[in-house]
Parts: sequence; C-alpha cells; structure tokens
Amino acid sequence: MDVMRWDGQTATHVDADALPGLEERGSVLDAWPTPGFDGASFLEVTARSALNHVAGDGFMGGAWTINPYRGCQHACRYCFARKTHTYLDLDAGADFDSRIVVKANLVEVLERELAGPRREVAAVQLGTNTDPYQRAEGRYRLMPGVLRALARHGASISILTKGTLLRRDLPLLAAIARDVPVSIAMSIAIFDDELQQQVEPGTPTTRARLDTVRAVRDAGLDCAVFAMPILPGLTDTRAHLEPAFAAIAEAGATSAIASALHLRPGAREWYMAWLRQEHPHLVPLYGRVYGGGTYAHRDYRDWLRARIRPLLREHRLAPVRTSAGTGLAAPPRRATQLPSTSGPVAVPVSVSAPAVPTLF
Repeated sequence: MDVMRWDGQTATHVDADALPGLEERGSVLDAWPTPGFDGASFLEVTARSALNHVAGDGFMGGAWTINPYRGCQHACRYCFARKTHTYLDLDAGADFDSRIVVKANLVEVLERELAGPRREVAAVQLGTNTDPYQRAEGRYRLMPGVLRALARHGASISILTKGTLLRRDLPLLAAIARDVPVSIAMSIAIFDDELQQQVEPGTPTTRARLDTVRAVRDAGLDCAVFAMPILPGLTDTRAHLEPAFAAIAEAGATSAIASALHLRPGAREWYMAWLRQEHPHLVPLYGRVYGGGTYAHRDYRDWLRARIRPLLREHRLAPVRTSAGTGLAAPPRRATQLPSTSGPVAVPVSVSAPAVPTLF
C-alpha cells in the first residue's frame, strides 16, 4: 500500500513538479457527500497530468489513455481497476464504489499537454480503467472539454462505457467525427435484470444501454458492444447468450466481442465474497476454472469461444480483431479503432468447436 502517493494529494502539499501556477494550490480541493448520489463522496484533486502512456508491447502497449475519475460508481463487483484505489490508502471494495477521485482540472491540464512540446499523441482511449460516463460525469461535465481538446489536436477518440450519459455528448461526437476518427463501444455484460443489479448495482439497466446503442447508431456513428466479461456458471449458458446476442443485433450494434471474466487482485476478493454469499454452489466451479490465478483455464476459454462464434455469425456481428502490441481493436470491414479489451481472450474469427471440457 503506497500511502505516500495519497500524502502527495493533501491540501497542504507543495508540489515543485506541478504545472506552472499550480505549485501551491494543493491537490485536494474539496470532498463532500452530495445529495442525490446515494452516499457517494467526491474527492476533487488537481491532476499533474491528463494523458497516460502505456509502456511495453502488451495488450495496451503504446496506447494513450485518459481517466477523468478514479473509482467508479457503477460498482461492478468484477472491475479489474479496484486495486488502484489501494494506492490512495482507500479500500478496493466499498471505497472504490463510493469515494470517487475527480481530476477537477483535467481539461486545463490536457490542453496544456497537447499544446506543449510533447511526444506524438495520435489516438486516445477513454474508459480503459474507470468509466468516463459514470454518474459523477453528470455533475462535473469533464468529457465535453476533453473531447473538444482532442479534436482540436487531431487525435482519434475511442470510448468504452457502460454509461447512458454518453447520449448527452452524441451531437458533439457526431460533429467531431467529421474531422477525426471516433469509435464508441458500449459494455453490456449481463442480460438478466436481477443478476445485473446484483453484479453491477450502479450501472444503467441493460435495456437502457441497448437503447443507447440505438441512439449512437441514430447519430450516424458505429457502435460496438463488449458483451463481457462472461461469468462462469452465470452468463455462459446458451439460455443467456442466445437472447443476449439477438438483442445486441436488434439494437443495431455494428460489431460485438466477448471474453471470459478475469479476476485480478482486488476484484478477485470482492467478487468471490459476493459469489460465496449469493451462489455458494458455484465456488468449486470457480476453483476449477481459475485455480487461484487471474485468467480462466485455457480449456474453458476455448469452449466459450466455440459457443460464442456461431452466435456472432448468426447475427452478423463482425468479430473484433485485436492488433498485437497496440491495444487497439478494429472490426474487419473498417479501419475504425475501438478500445482494447481488458483481457487476452477476445473471440477469434475462426476456431474449431471442442467438446465441453470434462474439467468443468
């Protein structure tokens, strides 16, 4: 746990490395519970930087990202970003869901970074860590300024979100798309209303997100659906997947992608605590599928791919192909960029259908 990183956010902290004019502002501007936000509190900070460059040649290697918020009111029990809250001496469970760090000066810092003598920023992804269109965005309205700044710079924009608040910015995104590439993906993992509210209690309903896919298409933009993560024993059945992909196609999605749940530290503890309470009969299955690791067993992933591939073909949802080492994905028929998946098991274009693995 890195307590010093949070110490550097205190209101009395003087930052010699801060942007000009921000050295003595202190990083935390304010924090308070807000009526209408269900017990959430916002910790407003002055950010040192807006753009993040992902090093290496892994799944996100080379990508530029922007995260207006840390923590997420969508409260998805499986969210892989949960552990990042522990860097601020906050917990990866309830604090991640309700104590939201807001980069209040994000647009100002982004504009300075883009205007300065900085490395090339040609494409930026939003939504790769926490959701830029979570409910806090309705209060802080950071995204319009971010989008305008990126468009002025000529950077392509990729957005992945669960938030129906995206609809507020569709006129702006449609206008920007005339000048720079814009790609949008809606994350919709669960097509059972009761289960969705248990696992993703702060998200808009599945129906509302499907309606947002329609709104994106009506605005003249493509919209992918990330039907992920697939939850073993809960959303990997034909009874769940078949109507799910039918609904995605009916909403007008231009492509779809799916992959198995992965359980990183922070998310693992929070998700498994819920599973033991609500579905204790599935705990042994998860032990076999994950074996204490982050990713599902290879046999399970192969079996899941084979189950999903015919559904993508049946509903003419072009599988998304991922470019190795770039963190960027694109449907095969177009060059439009999509946000990266958060795991290494995208549905492939072709795969032989194995028998259901006896291990599970």
